[in-house]
Amino acid sequence: MVNSDATYNSRLQCDFLIIGSGVAGLDLALRLARHGQVILLTKKRTEDSNSFHAQGGIAAVMDPQDRPEAHVRDTLEAGAGLCAAEVVRLVVEQGAPAIKRLIDLGVDFTRNEAGFHLTREGGHSARRVIHTADATGAAVTGTLLARAKATDNILILQDHIAIDLITAHKLGQFLPSRQNRCYGCYALNTHYNEVVTVEAPFTILATGGMGKVYLYTSNPDTATGDGIAMAYRAGCRVANMEFVQFHPTCLFHPSAKSFLISEAVRGEGGVLLLKNGSTFMEKHHPKRELAPRDIVARAIDYEMKSSGDDCVFLDIHFKGEEFLRGHFPTILQKCREFGIDITREPIPVVPAAHYACGGVVVDTRGRTDLGGLYAIGETSHSGLHGANRLASNSLLECLVYARQAEEDILALRQEAQNLAMPPIPLWDDLDTGHCKEGVVIAHNWDEIRRVMWNYVGIVRSNKRLTRAYHRIELLKQEVNECYWNFCLTPDLIELRNLALVASLVVRCAIHRKESRGLHYNTDHPHRDDAHWCHDTILPLPGGLAF
Repeated sequence: MVNSDATYNSRLQCDFLIIGSGVAGLDLALRLARHGQVILLTKKRTEDSNSFHAQGGIAAVMDPQDRPEAHVRDTLEAGAGLCAAEVVRLVVEQGAPAIKRLIDLGVDFTRNEAGFHLTREGGHSARRVIHTADATGAAVTGTLLARAKATDNILILQDHIAIDLITAHKLGQFLPSRQNRCYGCYALNTHYNEVVTVEAPFTILATGGMGKVYLYTSNPDTATGDGIAMAYRAGCRVANMEFVQFHPTCLFHPSAKSFLISEAVRGEGGVLLLKNGSTFMEKHHPKRELAPRDIVARAIDYEMKSSGDDCVFLDIHFKGEEFLRGHFPTILQKCREFGIDITREPIPVVPAAHYACGGVVVDTRGRTDLGGLYAIGETSHSGLHGANRLASNSLLECLVYARQAEEDILALRQEAQNLAMPPIPLWDDLDTGHCKEGVVIAHNWDEIRRVMWNYVGIVRSNKRLTRAYHRIELLKQEVNECYWNFCLTPDLIELRNLALVASLVVRCAIHRKESRGLHYNTDHPHRDDAHWCHDTILPLPGGLAF
């Protein structure tokens, strides 16, 4: 059931609060709705998620010639020594059951004469990416969303942006840190511009990524790192924020708003070219276009800087119109809207921020450091991705960890019911005024993203990172002053989260004195397993612990 904000209620209560409407949040909502009342918050429309925009597919061992061990090996290799092996095996082994669940729910995956069509993407040693043409995210999210809307026990609240988590510490319960607990969240109903108090014994962060911290990103505008920022402020550890995956191929066009050109295009034979028509990936990796994403992105960045060109080109025209129409109809149509006929000419592409491999530290059940608080999907750091995510493992992680979280929540539900919910006050903003300098918010938003792109992007250096640190910390201070002195707006809430997440990325990047996976520092260009083969963990605000 979707609430379109025809009414306003300042206090809501439920058994399970889920923040985020991507695949992870929707799948868990459907699972938990069998056991109690679910409230699912989404800050704009339900379709505004990274999951919805995912093109490629879901990696799972479905081919009889493939083996789970090969998928595990590919994931570990892409992760550059930082994957948690037990997590990788857990997720890979649950791949086929997760796909079967989606099929049973009604997802219509692309088929061929042999069964389901499986494509191959960078870093994979076999064809194991099941997909729905080039719009897998829309197909999966749409199916789950239709089911959720038809489920009485799920209340979907659109246009509700979470502000902060409600914790025992914030309520004045001075418990030891490990006994701190989450009781729900405050959220801004943007339809009425009023703050709602949502109380729940279990809260799940499924807010997706943080691509909007960069100037150029494949992510939708909603990807501002809200869950990571809220969890960190509430006292959760955050890890590996330096490992930001830049997708190598986003459409280069002034009106395209970073439309993604799926990695499956390269998986089906697409070739990267310079402006003069020459290939270049053979100079950078033996797997050429099928090298892991970090290598392809750095190769493109290097060639663009060497040539001075604004982009490179991805050529797939030789596969023919019938093939392209069948496999990449969305890309074919979108490019045509911008005057690019991919059946006759190559596609101009550039790298863009795409995926956060770090996030809120969780265990194999999705638990965070706070009782009653879980994080699943891109918001979390489960240990699956290490220093670089293997293509199409992200939606798989969402599905597997929704299942893991469901099982743990149900096991703990009786214990949680025995804990009395403390009195939770409504939101108080009586001492705040209206900001009459909206230009300040807009300027800080733009400056943070430009600093991150210029100094904390695909290629970094000590000097660039130091400059970024000083500027981001100053901007974060300015943003926090606005937050505490002015009435809330969606832009201010997102800017506050964006500034904090930018700071976390910079601090992690400064600390790691090597190059590994997605983190490449020209002052430390080599991987150093003797000293740096471990996660970068940010604990409670106030210091670093490694």
